[in-house]
Amino acid sequence: MRVGIGFQNIGNARESGILCAEAALLDGKIDRPDLVIAFCSGLVVAEGFFEGLQSVLGAQTPIIGGSAIGIITQTDLSYEGHPAGIAILQSDTLHCSYKAVNELDKNELEAGKSLANLLSRRPDDKMLLMFYDSVKTPATENSPPVLNASPPLIRGIESGLGGDIPVIGAGLLGDFAFGRTHQFCGTHVDNQSVVGAILGGEIEPYYQIMHGCTLMDGVYHTITRMEGDTIYELDNQPIVEIIDAMYGNQDWQKQMPVNRLAIGVNMGEKYSSFKEAQYVNRLIAGVLPDRDGIVIFEPDLENGMEVQFMLRDANEIIKSTRRNTSEIMDRIKTDGRRPLFGLYIDCAGRNALSSETLTEEATEVMSVFKSQNTPLLGFYSGVEVAPFLGKSRGLDWTGVLVVIAGE
Repeated sequence: MRVGIGFQNIGNARESGILCAEAALLDGKIDRPDLVIAFCSGLVVAEGFFEGLQSVLGAQTPIIGGSAIGIITQTDLSYEGHPAGIAILQSDTLHCSYKAVNELDKNELEAGKSLANLLSRRPDDKMLLMFYDSVKTPATENSPPVLNASPPLIRGIESGLGGDIPVIGAGLLGDFAFGRTHQFCGTHVDNQSVVGAILGGEIEPYYQIMHGCTLMDGVYHTITRMEGDTIYELDNQPIVEIIDAMYGNQDWQKQMPVNRLAIGVNMGEKYSSFKEAQYVNRLIAGVLPDRDGIVIFEPDLENGMEVQFMLRDANEIIKSTRRNTSEIMDRIKTDGRRPLFGLYIDCAGRNALSSETLTEEATEVMSVFKSQNTPLLGFYSGVEVAPFLGKSRGLDWTGVLVVIAGE
């Protein structure tokens, strides 16, 4: 397999696409682009960037991906300005089939079913790479966004493809304000879409989830009033008042999303010692205009469920990223394989600006891939999707690293 990486941070979208494509072709010594994975900031005109890519790579070359808050490569990391990045894959041993469907905002479950029905599986298929529009309705100055939900989307996909194929991917965001996003759907640009590519052949995908949240106080709370993606009450008390008391003020209500606090669900034993890898965390997207409830990133919690408040721990994030990146590379080596390409899907809330740290946790991934001379493309997302405790799920405040390995 040959893999080439291209990166640019310029305002002219079409030129950015051209330069990214030319750089990636040269970097990977590629003469036949089989698959392109591409992302660009919401400040980059997506259609212009896509057109620039096609002008170099050809109109029929499949390009999947879309909007991202920032880009990560082996040597570059940026979520300011107009970052854009691509990976071009060429291989005689990798096969890929892709499809895309739109109208995701009308029914996520049906969109997932439609995508699965369009895709066909082979015996040697290894994973489904999937990207979808995170934003159903953009945020306004006074209202949090309405988001497309990953749980019904994944259920729809698995109903057609089966639950045995790992689903790895992301809900895409183009900016921190939850504005309109775009998806690259193979040969065109769209929104309110989901694009999926089944990868198989003589490859083996490895994946690792990076965590980094800690318990705030360990207290369990019961959801006593919730509708859709909005939590109104915990323990029969208004949740906004509970969080006000935690902070000692109402300043957190101005944040979209809330910077440090999350809602966690313990998927392990209730009173066992804390293990971050057993928690699914839900980022708080914001407060309702009437201050009556909070909106979370995924509507997969429900009345009667026990949850805990979680705090993002910048030091733990960096330690987790360093440890897990090294472990996945060691596992590949132990299995007698070599890493060919890495894709890092990183929650936008984990960057240094949002985490208020001096160090970017993604540099831990960059360092390992640079030391092993392995191509890397990463991007900052809204929702990360990966198998967790035996089931593909939408995750928040995580980094998902997938490495394609070969013999």
